[in-house]
Amino acid sequence: MFLNKILSFSQRIFLPFYEKSQVLKSIDWLIFVSILLVVFTSSYAGSDTISYFALLGIILTVVKLLTKPDEKFSMTTGDKLLLIYFMIVLISVAGSTLFLYSFKGFCKSLVYLGFYITFIHYIKDNRGKIKYILLAIAAVVMAESVLAFHQNFLSVSEISGWQDMSRLNPEEVMTRVYGSLKPYNPNLFGGYMLAALPSTLILIYLPLLNKHYKTAGVGFVCFLLAAVSIVLTGCRGAYLGLVTEFIILALITYKFLKPFYRKVFTAIAAGFTALVFFTVISISALRARVFSIFAMRGDSSNSFRFNVYNSCVDMFKDNFLLGIGVGNQNFREIYGLYMKTGFDALSAYNIYLEIAVESGIFALLAFVGFLICNIKRCVQFIMRRKNADVIYLSIALVSLSGILVHGLVDTVFFRPQIQFIFWIMIGIIRVITYKGSGVYLYARK
Repeated sequence: MFLNKILSFSQRIFLPFYEKSQVLKSIDWLIFVSILLVVFTSSYAGSDTISYFALLGIILTVVKLLTKPDEKFSMTTGDKLLLIYFMIVLISVAGSTLFLYSFKGFCKSLVYLGFYITFIHYIKDNRGKIKYILLAIAAVVMAESVLAFHQNFLSVSEISGWQDMSRLNPEEVMTRVYGSLKPYNPNLFGGYMLAALPSTLILIYLPLLNKHYKTAGVGFVCFLLAAVSIVLTGCRGAYLGLVTEFIILALITYKFLKPFYRKVFTAIAAGFTALVFFTVISISALRARVFSIFAMRGDSSNSFRFNVYNSCVDMFKDNFLLGIGVGNQNFREIYGLYMKTGFDALSAYNIYLEIAVESGIFALLAFVGFLICNIKRCVQFIMRRKNADVIYLSIALVSLSGILVHGLVDTVFFRPQIQFIFWIMIGIIRVITYKGSGVYLYARK
């Protein structure tokens, strides 16, 4: 690769500096800190602040590539699809009628891509740090869970119209928690908690692996509290994602149990399902919220989304090759030409439709192909192996399943709080499943 020749040339020039500099030799610690800062600030800081810490990690990684000897780049099939996706997005940006808005959106996408490369480049040489990064995410999840319960018991008032109350009795109005994520929105909070919830599984499965059953019990309580906090958001898309996560988690757990314990687990799972169903039926506010999922046009929020979907399909038909260009500002300006009166929208409320509208059909196919490649490798690895790596991959797979199902009915996926968690989970899959097998997107010795 031409890029590797440039890196090799740069590394030869900076070799004397690298050999004498303790900062350059210890740069991985600075990258690790930047990743942790992204994780911790996601729960309360604004988008710009979170992105600055991500940029810090990207800059440090570039410095490492240019100075550390024998660092090189190579690519897998999944990496090629991701590269194709970003090349198509770039062409889409160049042809956008609102170039400046679209270019701004593209720069945000580049930050996410840079963070992804930063993460996998760091983890490949520091596999032991995966545990600590997941623990950091779990710590944030627990803090947010406590805040969610606090907001629920305080019966916080709505900041904006978060549910259709025109057809609800007062006792059916749900208190929707929103945590500390900015901007305050229960759908964003639900999406973030859905993406981050599986990280708490590390508090269960690693102790079980080491036969620390009491610690695993505490971890199980943390997991349940975080799951309940998702329910308290009232985010119906997160409900669908949560059910998906539980199903995937149950299948993975069942796979690794001995025959006797499989029967016990099946009985427990059936009992848990019955308990959840009974809880939903018994609590009027929760029942109304869950059943509104199936109300179709009978719920104003559902009806609003259907109108947005129809308008976005029209947008896609007119721009199916390269789309309109990325970015929420770009989307909103052009959406105004297609929207039904009174149904303004900031996004397509479906991440796949959003990608198709913004960057065209081929970008959507490339991105979905990238996801399929990584998920397929992840499942294959889980089916073959029985070690701690399977725990990390299971966490990543469960997280991705929730994110991608939630993305069918919402686009909070594009918020940095969820985007960075998404790329961390994809990065974990990339590093573990492609170890010693073929080529890598990230640099390696």
